[in-house]
Amino acid sequence: MCGITGWVDFERDMHGARDVLRDMADTMACRGPDAQGYWTDTHIGLGHRRLAVIDLEGGVQPMTVEHDGRTLAAVTYSGEVYNYRELRAELRAHGHRFRTESDTEVVLHAYLQWGAGMVDKLNGMFAFGLWDARSEELVLVRDRIGIKPLYYFPTERGLLFGSEAKAILAHPEVRPVVDQDGLRELLACVKTPEHAIFHGMYELRPGHLLRFGRAGSRIQRYWALEAREHTDDLDTTVRTVRELLEDIVERQLIADVPLCTLLSGGLDSSAVTALAARSLAERGAGPVRSFSVDFAGNERDFTANVVHSSPDAPFAAEMAGHVAADHTNLVISLEELTDPRIRALVPKAYDSPAAMLGDGYASLYLLFRAIRERSTVALSGEAADELFGGYGWFHAPELRDAKTFPWVAAGYDLIPMLSGLIDPGLIADLDIDGYRAQRYSEALAEVPVLPGEGAAERRIREVSYLSVTRFVPLLLDRKDRMSMAVGLEVRVPFCDHRLVEYTFNVPWSMKFFDGKEKSLLRAATRDLLPRSIVERKKSAYPVSHDPRYDAALRAEFEKLAADSNAPVHSLIDHGGVRQQTGDGWPYRIGLEFMVQLNSWLENHELKL
Repeated sequence: MCGITGWVDFERDMHGARDVLRDMADTMACRGPDAQGYWTDTHIGLGHRRLAVIDLEGGVQPMTVEHDGRTLAAVTYSGEVYNYRELRAELRAHGHRFRTESDTEVVLHAYLQWGAGMVDKLNGMFAFGLWDARSEELVLVRDRIGIKPLYYFPTERGLLFGSEAKAILAHPEVRPVVDQDGLRELLACVKTPEHAIFHGMYELRPGHLLRFGRAGSRIQRYWALEAREHTDDLDTTVRTVRELLEDIVERQLIADVPLCTLLSGGLDSSAVTALAARSLAERGAGPVRSFSVDFAGNERDFTANVVHSSPDAPFAAEMAGHVAADHTNLVISLEELTDPRIRALVPKAYDSPAAMLGDGYASLYLLFRAIRERSTVALSGEAADELFGGYGWFHAPELRDAKTFPWVAAGYDLIPMLSGLIDPGLIADLDIDGYRAQRYSEALAEVPVLPGEGAAERRIREVSYLSVTRFVPLLLDRKDRMSMAVGLEVRVPFCDHRLVEYTFNVPWSMKFFDGKEKSLLRAATRDLLPRSIVERKKSAYPVSHDPRYDAALRAEFEKLAADSNAPVHSLIDHGGVRQQTGDGWPYRIGLEFMVQLNSWLENHELKL
């Protein structure tokens, strides 16, 4: 997947900037454990940390294209373009010659052939910085859904960029400052496009590119969700979804390294695993390798709730047997989950606290670490709920019609979870409700609609748009940071832009045609799955149900509350802590956030 970084400065000779570029790139060594590379020209420096997935020998970066001894363009690139073989054939027909088998070289030549308009031809997940030496212009590009991250930081004389905030923070001219809006974004449980937590830093919006030259910068949108009339009948719609999924999974199985699937035993991951198993079998490359996660003692401690309807392990095992997968169920112990070294990795990987899924971050890291011992690439099921209407907020009127982000109405709200833990004066000063209302209004103003669209259908379209553009990015960030922390590439078939575009315009009556969640996806994959999985009710990513975990977390927080030297000490509601007797899922998330907040403040030497 790789980590990319770069520095443009039109008032200095960048040939002497390699040490700084190395410092920036080294912050992302986990993203690219296989190789590192640097390229400089008069006013540009590019850095790269490589995770080798395609063309292991030839895909070295940064990569350049020369003509008559002169560099035309150079790129530092992260991601995968799944249609690179077709594009390479098309470019060869235009006279281009290739010296490698990598998709990176295809991206370079596509730019030379079609300019920045080449992004319209790319199918995949990608973020890259491309220097056009002919015009001395930097082009930053991010994929349509935002699967791969890309941050940038304007300076007085140029611009910095990187796959993660930490790469930019490693530059000597940048100070890690978090202002009020940064804290609001951190606490509001929304993902505002372009917003980064750190002052002066931005995240390039999905489906956009940034061009930066001597005259300044300009941002251009090259893709967005559009409202289109859906004319297919139900049978055609089901068949189209199936055909799209077959093509998407087939493309995403291309790799020169071991590959697997993440299998929870839910509908989404099971569909991906079944399609992968079938494709690999047809190639004679099976069986599919799959992985799931569980917790020691969960067979004893598991209690069904609104979020977790049933334990994953039995369903994952049944699905693995159904497709004859080479399956591994990773069982995580309490000792691993509470290991301070593991817990500290989460805010380090994120460059911020990340607690909305409780212990789900640490366990995901442990799962990915175990997978990385046997595979370099994994396929995952993110975004199916957002595309096909799997969440409760698509179905319950009080959630669907709430005047806020529907997941906040559904309880994904950090503020009440922090009651009695964080200084209430800080929360009051930040006015999170007002900030969230502003962001909600901005998001609604973007939603495309069809002329004459009824109120009910329009609201479903709004909820779908909010889910894809504001909630999916939260999940993609989680998957990217935890996987890249161990050098594992995770691909997300349901985020293929063709499937996103198509399902966005399917009427709700088709998505919910049999009265069950994700009706359309069930119909499109029913023949591939055991009946128990087709009928299984949605269950969220698993967490530990061991009460000892909550006790350990509480003890860790109380230790911080008693330590006047702890960075988080001044932000704690000490009176509330003394009176706090809460327990359960919301209280766990609040404790997780405070513990991670302390680690973040400590490790980043932040100025708030």
